Amino acid sequence: MAGHVDHGKSTLLGRLLYELGQLPPGKEEELAALSAKRGVPLEWSFALDSLQAERDQAITLDTTRVRLRTPRREIVVIDAPGHKELLRNMVSGASAATAALLVLDVRTGNEEQTLRHARLLKLLGVRDIAVAINKMDLVDYAQDVFRRREREVRAALDKIGLQAKMIVPVSAREGANVCTKSSELRWYEGGTVLAALEALSPAPQRELTLRIPVQDIYRSDERRVIAGRVESGELHVGDSLIFSPSGRSAKVAELLNWPEPPASRVHAGDNASIVLDRPIIVERGDIASHLDHPPKLTAVFDADVFWLSPTPLVSGRELTLNLATRTLGVRVQSVHHRFDPATLEAHAASEVTATDVARVTLRAGELLALDDFAALPATGRFVLRDGLVTVGGGVIDASGYPDQRGLPEPAPEAIPIRHQVSAAERAARLRHSGAVVWLTGLSAAGKSTLAMLLERRLFDAGYAVFVLDGDNLRRGLNVNLGFSPEDRQENIRRIGEVAALFAEAGLICITAFISPYRDDRRRARTALKSGRFLEVYVKADLAVCEARDPKGLYRKARRGELKNFTGIDSPYEEPEAPEMVMDTNLRGPAACVDELVAYVAEHCRI
Repeated sequence: MAGHVDHGKSTLLGRLLYELGQLPPGKEEELAALSAKRGVPLEWSFALDSLQAERDQAITLDTTRVRLRTPRREIVVIDAPGHKELLRNMVSGASAATAALLVLDVRTGNEEQTLRHARLLKLLGVRDIAVAINKMDLVDYAQDVFRRREREVRAALDKIGLQAKMIVPVSAREGANVCTKSSELRWYEGGTVLAALEALSPAPQRELTLRIPVQDIYRSDERRVIAGRVESGELHVGDSLIFSPSGRSAKVAELLNWPEPPASRVHAGDNASIVLDRPIIVERGDIASHLDHPPKLTAVFDADVFWLSPTPLVSGRELTLNLATRTLGVRVQSVHHRFDPATLEAHAASEVTATDVARVTLRAGELLALDDFAALPATGRFVLRDGLVTVGGGVIDASGYPDQRGLPEPAPEAIPIRHQVSAAERAARLRHSGAVVWLTGLSAAGKSTLAMLLERRLFDAGYAVFVLDGDNLRRGLNVNLGFSPEDRQENIRRIGEVAALFAEAGLICITAFISPYRDDRRRARTALKSGRFLEVYVKADLAVCEARDPKGLYRKARRGELKNFTGIDSPYEEPEAPEMVMDTNLRGPAACVDELVAYVAEHCRI
């Protein structure tokens, strides 16, 4: 239950408990006495707001969980605080919810906190929403006032991208339309709040891909038992599991089920106790899945983050991330934009202040198993902590990044040959060592121009040199690859291997590729077994590259005709520690090439 402070959430929930006969014996009399002591009408919220400060101020300070037993189902209701200062508590409650009841005062309608809560519900993946327009008794149950508020809330939710299943006029204090229809609201033909709650449906987690975050590993007799909650999907005895990020796999031998006999299957919502058919190393924080649908492995991802700390979130900030049962350190690689709280439009930003929602890029210190939130919410949302303090939460969008799951191992029959010519002999013959000069940067930054000029200058100076250019190789070696994150990864993998072969042959191989991902450039560096790898960041602002746009690619991307274009709708990760930075915003090609030639000569010439 969410909404602005004083709009009646706790009162409505207390009245629901009363109407359903779930208050303890004597509780109604106790509430009446407490209310009389404070000189107010019977206050149903006192059934939930048990702290002295809550009762004195008639506000909710912390989340309260109440189990409602209705004629049709059992529902856990989380009553969240409405104050802006207590948003951390509201986020904690909403992160565990599958549906929401948004409560608003008919007299004031959509206040700031109402809309903020609605946006947070969407951010946290709560899509199933009902609305209770409360305090109808204070406007004499007027139909026109309700209809006006109904239109306003539908328009506001629509703007956020949500749709209410039911909007109910209600007086929580008087019990009108809480569990039974009210004679005061004859003009209203819909259901009650109780009917709205019973109509909310839990997310269909059983039909989703299997995900079991590992909670613990322990021994039972001589068996090692892997324990974890099934967040989505189904698991059967005999299924093959892979544990990420390690990639180790085994089959399910048993599904223990104390005190009952072993089960044949478990599904979403169950707590699984898994015995494997062979011993493998599994750790807390691993995610178990079926072999054919594992989570993505990546150390970097984009996220929509809700920030709670009074200290702004900025690039470079180091935090602790909790994702399912995994805990690890992350660093804010960049802040892209924040969302305007009124219009939800994105505005460029360099920092995120308290209660802001923003798009950021996070980088972990190691590979992390995760999913896009839109596909699998349980393994696509996280909490951020600074020390022991929760400072934010968010949802993952890793669609712009390739899966870093390990490449297949070479076939055992593929035995590398040992060359009869050594690297030193090649260098002595050519008078220089082999090297890879890796030019990376945005499209139109000047990579190809510099590569071709550098090749000419080095060749004229007596070097054995050759350029591998992105467009040239996409007409041959990589003609079968597109521009998805996975194809981009494979494109750079192939180029890295080819460039390494050129360098090991003693040549200076110059490459000119956007190569947007740091992990892929790191893999290209490690492919080189002998010789030097010189990473050169050809730096140019996006606006400068768009102004140049020699192939018209940026214009096509802006019109939506070119998908996954780096810098527009696909990310570019700037090098962290390149050997050289060529800033083509400020310098012309001739000056840049002079510096490049001198650098290559210094490091490669014998």
